[in-house]
Amino acid sequence: MPVYDPLSVINNFRYTVALPAPSLYAQYNNLTNVDIVLNALLRLGFDDVYEVSAAAELVSEAAREYIRAHAEEAPFISSACPSVVRLIRVKFPSLVSRLLPIKAPVEAAAEIARARAMKKTGLKPEEIGIIFISPCPSKVSYAKAPLGIEKSNIDNVVAIKDVYPLLLPHMKHDESQLSPISASGRIGIGWSNAGGEAGGLLVDNYLAADGIVNILRVLEELEDEKLHGLTFVELNACSGGCVGGTLTVENAYIAAAKTKRLVRYQPVSKNHLSDNPELKNIYWADNVEYEPVFRLGNTFKESLRMMGKVEELTAQFPGLDCGSCGAPTCQTLAEDIVRGDAAPNDCIYVLRANIADLSRKISHLTENADPERTLSEEDDRLLHKYIKELTTELTSFGVPDRSGKEDPIT
Repeated sequence: MPVYDPLSVINNFRYTVALPAPSLYAQYNNLTNVDIVLNALLRLGFDDVYEVSAAAELVSEAAREYIRAHAEEAPFISSACPSVVRLIRVKFPSLVSRLLPIKAPVEAAAEIARARAMKKTGLKPEEIGIIFISPCPSKVSYAKAPLGIEKSNIDNVVAIKDVYPLLLPHMKHDESQLSPISASGRIGIGWSNAGGEAGGLLVDNYLAADGIVNILRVLEELEDEKLHGLTFVELNACSGGCVGGTLTVENAYIAAAKTKRLVRYQPVSKNHLSDNPELKNIYWADNVEYEPVFRLGNTFKESLRMMGKVEELTAQFPGLDCGSCGAPTCQTLAEDIVRGDAAPNDCIYVLRANIADLSRKISHLTENADPERTLSEEDDRLLHKYIKELTTELTSFGVPDRSGKEDPIT
């Protein structure tokens, strides 16, 4: 099954709020008005919308204040990318203390959105669905196991690639009929690109790197104290930033260019902490700590046994450490599988290989079958088994199962 949720989850709540990642806007050609996308989300079935980019501006403000107050502790490392934070916790324990102890924009957005929805509707928290429209799997992992807080305000996470085509028919309305919803400026929307978060801090001495290979190099040099004079380090697991997430549609570099065009005439920022009393505390409530591999099990003996399984699984993966699965490295994915938090098919390369293998098996059965005769009972059983497995794999790959099912939103 895919790590993210189907859009039909909006039917599970009495009231739903969409949290679109700013990278959603960059998927569309010639977009000049964010309200076109936000109004389309309402027509799609959501009851309200709160932009993650609006919360990003609040996080930027909090980060500026924190860095100014703790200047002697620089350099600080962004904590916005869950894959990067996970990587630091597992492989770079000496750098954990350099993580900015500030909630991710999506978490701040979810907290504000839920509070406003409760005030507006009078509904209970559990009756309100906060649905994040995500560019990458690591954000899905974050919603299930948040950082710095006990429980996330995000109820479900859907993929940008699933929402993208459904919004298109709803984006053809007269712009004069749009409700003014957008409440974010250049800083917030700019977070979708590599360097966007650092740009929002309004500092010169920063470093921004993207892609797991580049991130590892930067972290190693930080750990070895080879990088000097830096105030802030922004790291994005996805190449190009969030616009390069594996749950997006557009080419990352084209999307980055679209974002720059979109924000060209936007105000710098439209949001301030003082105007958002719903956000009770923008800082982490719990410390994020080193997460060594030996904590795989409850005992040292159990951990050793599980580490053996981790090594076996890691050997089956391509070793690219691409981050497409939501884990920062292939070994981390293997650890998640051993813990029961992931499946081998979360690796896109394993999934492709399984689909290809099942396709070959089905092809072999059908090619060798006599068209004048029905399949034997055993061959018929195998064919149905392979088709069922292939359908499951394709669903994991993001291809919806249409066998007798209705459209995502009813």
